[in-house]
Amino acid sequence: MKYITLGAASLMLLAGCAGDYSFQSNLNSAAINDYFKAGDVSLYTRDQAPQGLFERLAMVSGESCQLNPNDPPASQAEARTQLRRHTADIGGNGVMLNNCVSFSNEADGCISRIQCIGQAIKVTQED
Repeated sequence: MKYITLGAASLMLLAGCAGDYSFQSNLNSAAINDYFKAGDVSLYTRDQAPQGLFERLAMVSGESCQLNPNDPPASQAEARTQLRRHTADIGGNGVMLNNCVSFSNEADGCISRIQCIGQAIKVTQED
């Protein structure tokens, strides 16, 4: 009898947990494509040129800025992500990284800042 009571209590507890719950998120569904668009852009370094035919679109830049002392320091990875995002904005699917520069002096409101510059390209045919 003791086991039946525990089993019945467990069923009642589980039944109480089942309900019509909604999920709230701080992600904007309209911004999801914008957030992931940098993933569709290939980054090429000086050692690794794109294979096949490509069209040069424009020079692009990306920046990482540490605004407050408690913020994480500027990172080259974030600057390259911004570079790829700007490339996607103009219809490119690749970017040839020219250079990344780290600024140690506080300028433009940044405690630390890294800027990357590259050539946005559209690879039209891969080998």
